[in-house]
Amino acid sequence: MDLPNTTSFITGAAQGIGLGIARAIAREGGRLAIADIDDAALGEAAAELAELTEVAAFHLDVRDREAYARVADEAEARLGPVMVLCNNAGLAFPERPADMTYELWDLALDINLGGVVNGVQTFLPRMLRRGGPAHIVNTASAAGLIGAGVGPMYTSSKFAVVGLSESLRHQLETAGHPVGVTVLCPGGVASNIARSSRSLVASQHGGPELRRAQDRIDQLMPRIDAAVARFGVPTDTVGDLVIRAVRANDLYVLTDRAGIDLVTARTRAILSAMPETGPVEGDLDNVRAAVHEP
Repeated sequence: MDLPNTTSFITGAAQGIGLGIARAIAREGGRLAIADIDDAALGEAAAELAELTEVAAFHLDVRDREAYARVADEAEARLGPVMVLCNNAGLAFPERPADMTYELWDLALDINLGGVVNGVQTFLPRMLRRGGPAHIVNTASAAGLIGAGVGPMYTSSKFAVVGLSESLRHQLETAGHPVGVTVLCPGGVASNIARSSRSLVASQHGGPELRRAQDRIDQLMPRIDAAVARFGVPTDTVGDLVIRAVRANDLYVLTDRAGIDLVTARTRAILSAMPETGPVEGDLDNVRAAVHEP
């Protein structure tokens, strides 16, 4: 779909990948509703983007469903119907099996997965009622494609976003709805997600587990900053890739080829685990048709 004169709603838009996407949409002539939990960064982003297009900025914790609905209503009242939704808000923190707690699991899943669910549940019904072209972009991660190198909490949340996106796209296409779905799986990106994640973790009124997570981020942040500065893809480049995918209605956006060996090995392992006999694709198509028939 084309973006000029459309309204896009972007979470986690004050910095990093979200701001890169917002800049790309602004350059295309689209209006912007940007949302973030960091008010200071949000104000700076809004001031920058206002030089390019019409912008409305909203404080939003994507875990708060009632607040999400209120912000959505206000955004559409000010800028018109949202046709592009970018569920980008997320956090990442280094984790080891010994560090995993229920508190950290809840935080990772509530934001990385729950924030996407809340965005879809808030805006998709509106898109379907209107019936016109629309698009949803969900930010996952390369860690949503390969279960190696990153901890289980982050990885499982991102695998879930990939699965949600694939399934939702299939369902919408099958039903004939003109709503596209793209899942963004960034690898190394020159963003400050470690710093923003630290701020978010620090803002939680939790126990010693959250304090340990904060200390762990502090310990690793210099190495993370050095790595992304040297190897990371610029966030504006990621924004341009997302715009290209929305135009073409592509399912996947990847930012580099760094994980190609791991993705290939995982795919081969899955294929080799399949039995030599049993239902084939045509049989499964018949099952799916029976399940989803009117």
